[in-house]
Amino acid sequence: MTPLGRTRTVAGRLFGSYVLVILAFAITTGWSFRALRAGARDAELLRAGYVPLLLRIGEALAEQNIFNAQLNHITAAKNSADVRDWMETERRTRPFTFSQVRQAAERGLGGDADPAVLRFRDDIAREVAAVEKLLDTEPERFSRLYQALALGDREAAERARDAVVKREAEGAQHLRTMKARVEEAMENLTAAARRRQERSVQLLVGLGLLTLLVGIMTSLYARRVLAPLSAVTARAKAVARGDLTPHEVVATNDEIGELATTFEGMVAAIQRARSELVQAERLATIGKMAAHVTHEIRNPLSSIALNVELLEDDLALASEESRELLRAIRREVERLTELSGQYLSFARRGPQRLEVEDLREVVGEAAEFMRRELEQQGVSLEVLNADRPVPATVDEAQIKQALYNLMRNAREAMPSGGKVTVSVNAAAGGGSDVIVEDEGVGLDEATRARLFEPFFTTKSNGTGLGLAITRQIIEAHGGSIACEPKAPRGTRIWIHLAERGSLAPSA
Repeated sequence: MTPLGRTRTVAGRLFGSYVLVILAFAITTGWSFRALRAGARDAELLRAGYVPLLLRIGEALAEQNIFNAQLNHITAAKNSADVRDWMETERRTRPFTFSQVRQAAERGLGGDADPAVLRFRDDIAREVAAVEKLLDTEPERFSRLYQALALGDREAAERARDAVVKREAEGAQHLRTMKARVEEAMENLTAAARRRQERSVQLLVGLGLLTLLVGIMTSLYARRVLAPLSAVTARAKAVARGDLTPHEVVATNDEIGELATTFEGMVAAIQRARSELVQAERLATIGKMAAHVTHEIRNPLSSIALNVELLEDDLALASEESRELLRAIRREVERLTELSGQYLSFARRGPQRLEVEDLREVVGEAAEFMRRELEQQGVSLEVLNADRPVPATVDEAQIKQALYNLMRNAREAMPSGGKVTVSVNAAAGGGSDVIVEDEGVGLDEATRARLFEPFFTTKSNGTGLGLAITRQIIEAHGGSIACEPKAPRGTRIWIHLAERGSLAPSA
């Protein structure tokens, strides 16, 4: 069944669908708001940054072009002195012009947090400084030009003019490059704003279509989610008529799926309880009958055994055949006595005498008691004890009886010999573990599932009570017993006893 804390309700799912729409709308609105802010920032950047900067660079370029034009015609001017005075005035005002360009860049582009804009501002400032430095280098060039003009040396004046014109034309080219960069930046900014506007329109259209689609899907989803209610109703009516056969549940992660799973689990529990009740009643009847029959035959068996012993004494000189017949009768009487003891032990288990014991000692004593019996069948026994005491509250005699049953069962699983390993350890989560392993052929899954059932056996002459009594003893101690395959071959029986006491410290 799905855990309640992880179940998504139908109302929650529908609400989630609308939350999804609201979230999409909020994202779109936020993105649009951000786009509007970006557009406003770009517009302000254009208005207060790029446009004034472009105007200042354009003014500087225009002044430089006029300066270059005057410079080209200075040697042919009628009044070269006036031209010289004008040019000197322009040269003195040139630093102010470049300062205005730098101020326009710093004021207009300095407040933007975009690193690209700040880098562009710094590049413009460096280029302006480079142009200013280029044009102010070697001011004596103009002195040579003016001196040649004053002396009337036209050829020298033209050479000096060409040198100055070359430097001034280079400065004008740098200004044109700066102007082109600013114009390109303005075009990129405008194109980006246009793309953002187009994306905003597309997103708004997409949101409208998404809202419509989610509304349609939500309606269809609500019908599909509520459809299993009819199946649950039909199943409830069938159970009311007595149909307890298991049905497959179509799991859905909501309260309707949880209802269907819980209801089917309840039906399965009722079926199990009914089966267990029938089984318990059957076992109780068998137990009462076994106890009664065992009680009735134990006295005759004891009498027969006594008479057999007397006959063996009287027939001490009889033939070997007669004595063998008596020994056969005695073995069968002993077997019947053992069987009656098992039935009586299963039907009427005595009260427990619980004491806190070191489980290592209990297992060790049981192993030593069984060692000779196992070795006579070619089976070796190894006990693996924990390094520290393993306290457990147990009935020592009953636990030993359970271990005897397990070790005998392991011995019978290895008719050709092998090794039985018994391990004792403190469990990681508290309590203690006892593990009995053999090297037999192992058991299939179906046999392991029924191994501890009363009267279930794979032996031709077994009663099927040994392991059932063992489970009865372990569960009476509040523990559990399980069977699993052992690699590469064999079987492992795992006993877990819950922690119920601790050993008293040694004096």
